[in-house]
Amino acid sequence: MTALGAVFRPQLPPERLRAIARLADETGLDELWLWEDCFREAGISAAAAALAWTERVRIGVGLLPVPLRNVALTAMEAATLHRMFPGRATLAVGHGVQDWMGQVGARAASPLTLLREHLLALRALLAGERVTTDGRYVRLDDVALDWPPEVDVPVLAGATGPRTLRLSGEAADGTVLTAATPPEGVRQARRLIDEGREAAGRTDPHKVVVNLLAATGPDASARLRAELAAEGVGEVPDLGVAGDAAAVAKAVRRLVDAGADTVVLQPTADEPDPEGFVRFVARDVRPLVP
Repeated sequence: MTALGAVFRPQLPPERLRAIARLADETGLDELWLWEDCFREAGISAAAAALAWTERVRIGVGLLPVPLRNVALTAMEAATLHRMFPGRATLAVGHGVQDWMGQVGARAASPLTLLREHLLALRALLAGERVTTDGRYVRLDDVALDWPPEVDVPVLAGATGPRTLRLSGEAADGTVLTAATPPEGVRQARRLIDEGREAAGRTDPHKVVVNLLAATGPDASARLRAELAAEGVGEVPDLGVAGDAAAVAKAVRRLVDAGADTVVLQPTADEPDPEGFVRFVARDVRPLVP
C-alpha cells in the first residue's frame, strides 16, 4: 500500500507542532514529515517531541544536512529515537542548501564525497558495527554505539542531481525527492537510483519518498501558482496539484505509477489552515489512494 503523509512546514512556529502531531495521530495519517531548514526548527528535537506526543503516526525528518553533523552524533540521535520509538522514525540526510552551509562555515568542497562517507559510516554504526575510517571528511577511530537500535533502521538520502541519485541507490536505503519532481522526474530518478544499486550489487528494497505541493480550498490554484513561481519552477509541467480530494488523489496516483512508494503532501507556505490540511489529507485523500 502507498504510504501518504503531510509536511509540518517550518514556516510555522515550533509551538504549533504539538497540536498538529496529535491531530495527525488521531486522524490516522500514515506519516508526518518535518524539515530541518536553516535557521528555523531543528529536526531531531522536533521529531523526538512529535514522537513523544503521539502513539502510532510515523515521523519523518527530511532532511538532516550532513555538513552540520558529525556522523557519530547523527547515529547516536537516530539510535536513541529508535530505541524509544521503534520503527516510527524515518531520517533522511543530504547535502543541505549550500548557501546556508556557507553561512555557518560548514560548506564542503566536495558535497558528494561528504555525503558518501557519512552514509556509509552512519549505516554501519546503526547496524551495530565498530567503525574506523579515515576519509576526507568523516574520521572515526574505533567507534561503536553502546545502544544501537534493536530494529533495522533504514537511512534515506535527499537527492536531486544525477550523481547524488546514483549515490543514494548505492549507499542509502531510500531516497527523498523534492516537490520540484514531476512524475517523469520520478521515473528518471528511479532509473538513476537503480544504476547505483546495480553498481553496488544491492538487491534490498529501496524506498522512494516524493513530496507533492498541494493546495485545496477556494484560492487553491492561486496559492499553488504563486508558490511554484516563487520557487522558480512555475513553467515546469505537472508540478503540484490544486483542487479537491479527488484531484489530489489523482496526482498522488500519478507519482505512485512513476515509482513513488510514499507521497508526502506539502502545503503551501501560506496555508491558512494547517490543521485543516492534515484532516483533508487523512480523511479525504487517504481513502482514495490504494
